[in-house]
Amino acid sequence: MKVILLDNNMEKLGKEGDVVEVKDGYGRNYLIPNKLALLATKANLKKVDQLKQERTKKEEKQKQSLMDLKDKLEGLSLTVTTEAKDDDTLYGNIGQLQIIKLLKEKQEIELPKEKLSLQEPIDKLGVYKIPIKIDKDLEANLRLWVVRK
Repeated sequence: MKVILLDNNMEKLGKEGDVVEVKDGYGRNYLIPNKLALLATKANLKKVDQLKQERTKKEEKQKQSLMDLKDKLEGLSLTVTTEAKDDDTLYGNIGQLQIIKLLKEKQEIELPKEKLSLQEPIDKLGVYKIPIKIDKDLEANLRLWVVRK
């Protein structure tokens, strides 16, 4: 019996959208009733092809929007003005939450705290490159200027 897999967790059989040959009982009694597979008919194959095309378009659109966000973040240069001592040490420090708040207020970019990989709070005046993990394999560097008030 030929079936179309609907679940990605079928490691031994294949991945979602694959057409595979299985034993009749396995397909009829387990895969199809549990909505893990569809019978491989012409209509179902056509439907799966359409779903694959839609998913591909959606993934490409999402990837493009992530690339646009990366370009926007790379082109940014944010400035924080703060009180500092004579040796350029800040009276407080600048952490992830302040940078995220600044991005939201000044550039209308909302990022979760986990995306910002600040090793330790900033406690001196200067220019910093802050890595931002946009996606699992996409990272941008935000430029942050910390200047005296």
